[in-house]
Amino acid sequence: MAQTSHPFIPNSSDQLRNSMLRVIGIGSLDELYSDIPLEVRLNRPLKVDGFASEQEVRSSIEQLFKENKSGSDYNSFLGAGIYNHYIPAAVKAIVSRTEFQTSYTPYQAEISQGLLQSLFEFESMIRDLTAVDAVNSSLYDGSTALGEAARMAVRATGKYKVIVPRNLHPDKLSVLRNYTEPVGIRLEAFGYDEETGGPDLNDLQSRLDRETAAVYCEVPSFFGTLDADVVRIPSLCHEKGALSIIGFDPISLGGLKPPGEYGADIVVAEGQSISSEMNFGGPGLGIIGCRGENLLRQIPGRLIGMTTTINGTDKAFSMVLQTREQHIRRERATSNICTNEALLGIGAAAYLSLLGPKGLHDLFESILVKTRYAIKRLQELPKASVPRFETQHYQEFVVAFKRAPGITSKINRRLLLAGMHGGKSLVGDFPELGESSLLCVTEINTGEAIDRFSGLMTKLLRGSR
Repeated sequence: MAQTSHPFIPNSSDQLRNSMLRVIGIGSLDELYSDIPLEVRLNRPLKVDGFASEQEVRSSIEQLFKENKSGSDYNSFLGAGIYNHYIPAAVKAIVSRTEFQTSYTPYQAEISQGLLQSLFEFESMIRDLTAVDAVNSSLYDGSTALGEAARMAVRATGKYKVIVPRNLHPDKLSVLRNYTEPVGIRLEAFGYDEETGGPDLNDLQSRLDRETAAVYCEVPSFFGTLDADVVRIPSLCHEKGALSIIGFDPISLGGLKPPGEYGADIVVAEGQSISSEMNFGGPGLGIIGCRGENLLRQIPGRLIGMTTTINGTDKAFSMVLQTREQHIRRERATSNICTNEALLGIGAAAYLSLLGPKGLHDLFESILVKTRYAIKRLQELPKASVPRFETQHYQEFVVAFKRAPGITSKINRRLLLAGMHGGKSLVGDFPELGESSLLCVTEINTGEAIDRFSGLMTKLLRGSR
């Protein structure tokens, strides 16, 4: 056997490499890489300073890990899509079971009854929360769920215009564009009220016409606002033959009216807050549901249903609708997703089961009260408008600083040095708001933490110029 130059790479010897090149009909490595431009090639051997032992590698990595700070180490007031909620230990234990981890996608449905039942429970709970007819067994994340919803609406209506709010999360908008541009969907944005942050219904109605496939709106909005006018949007859509897509926060439905009850045709959400911790930003859990058989036939992914065995005495679970390209002819598929987040869907089912309706309502109330408390404390800040919008808020709110350019980033850097994560700067994406920050409060943030945050913010603003 040829002598290798690296203990873990069998084909690292010149003899083996040359043999492999001969088999594929290539004379040299340079010829193999000829399609790679010269200016981006390394053109020298990698500098590898010897080989460390396993113990040395582990020690080095552990030292690197110590430089990381988690949500447990820092008080975080940062939300904007990924949220610091408490996930019960039982949820982690359940999704860690090998029965779920190794069979997260039920290709052989008849032998995956436990997994199918878990996904059926997930779908049923989200359906009850949202008051729609059906929910699929998950998508990648909330952004891709919105992209799929837009394409669903276009397939169902045959129209190619989708209207979205101006104050949509910029990252979510970017993903939506990735989903819609290749199939010719045109996006238009409607504005928000400068005083309340709620939807500008006059602007929306001026854009809503017979060529509109759907209108997307969120409750709460990206700015954390709760506006009663949102419940009017589905009826406005239906008057023009358009569909209504509502984005929701799962925990907020512990206290807010379900979108299906005020006419939403499609509902979408990011389910990370009820399934997993922040985990450096992912993975997420895409939730999508709909009303009506026409839309049901267009929903991406899979639907799990419950039936009985042949003798009619035992329950049985099955995939009643599979619109993935892996299960049907490619040109007939509603989506080209090749996997999903079923494991986190199971986590969400476990989370909702543990809390129950009362627990979810109590959690919603806790976050609402803490949001109001944080707003009250931060209203004492010098030369700042808290909240920027005069309305009710849930979990998030905008703080506008009446200071020189750059103050938002400067404050966030100083907060980080003090062991706190500040809010998301809105300066680049929403310049009309000036120096502003989107702050987030969840059940994790204690009253003492909010007091400390308020005190430090006051000190920083008084000391800044």
